[in-house]
Amino acid sequence: MPRVFRSTTHAPSTLFTSQVLRVATYNIHKGVRGIGPRKRLEIHNLGLGVEALDADIICLQEVRLFHAREAKHFDRTWFGWPEEGQADFLAPEGYASAYRTNAVTRHGEHGNALLSRWPLGEVGHHDVSDHRFEQRGLLHVPVRWQGTEVHVVVAHFGLIHASRVRQVQRLQEFLQREVPPGAPLLVAGDFNDWSERLGGPMEALGLTRAVAPAGRPNQRVTFPSLVPVFALDRVYMRGFRCLSTQVPRGSAWARMSDHLPLIVELELS
Repeated sequence: MPRVFRSTTHAPSTLFTSQVLRVATYNIHKGVRGIGPRKRLEIHNLGLGVEALDADIICLQEVRLFHAREAKHFDRTWFGWPEEGQADFLAPEGYASAYRTNAVTRHGEHGNALLSRWPLGEVGHHDVSDHRFEQRGLLHVPVRWQGTEVHVVVAHFGLIHASRVRQVQRLQEFLQREVPPGAPLLVAGDFNDWSERLGGPMEALGLTRAVAPAGRPNQRVTFPSLVPVFALDRVYMRGFRCLSTQVPRGSAWARMSDHLPLIVELELS
């Protein structure tokens, strides 16, 4: 039976007692699609989409904190540019949000975010940029789920394979320093692994890719959103079993970002 989230004055953890952890990862493309006169603001539609995911934990990439030029451009539109950062704007009612900047540009900045209906611990960030043309980072947030502390890392890796390999090495160093050995762990995000070559390096870290035992390949491909071919968006796990994977599809999802969201359902192993 699908879970229904209702507004409440109580902590989110008082509502959900399922032993299944529902996790989503989604590259939102900074809430904007198109170029030139066809550029359009999608952040308001993304707010509806994020809520519809009905996930306990939502890992987001390419999230704007602010952008002066885009805000000015879209001030003339019907809904306008949100006053708060996109992480706070997208968080459904009752969810906590965490955000850290990866890239600072001329007009603004963007990074990774985590939204959770469960309480958050101390938020951390680690720069894994491999060269000056791509600013990349890891967002680390412990989440208190059903009395268990689950460490969640939101990642956005580089466009070059050699960079991604080095970023896996930096991820390893970060995990050894910041995450207790054996603690339940999720590393989710956009890995840009077009050639499917990160499996071995990630397994060497003790991380298994979340793939449902009976899942079909089309339940994992997320890019490009109009006709998905590549499984760039993933969840790697330690201390969990994957029960199911799902990729929402349709014209509305294809419109909002160049990626589709990936949803996985997990249980502790």
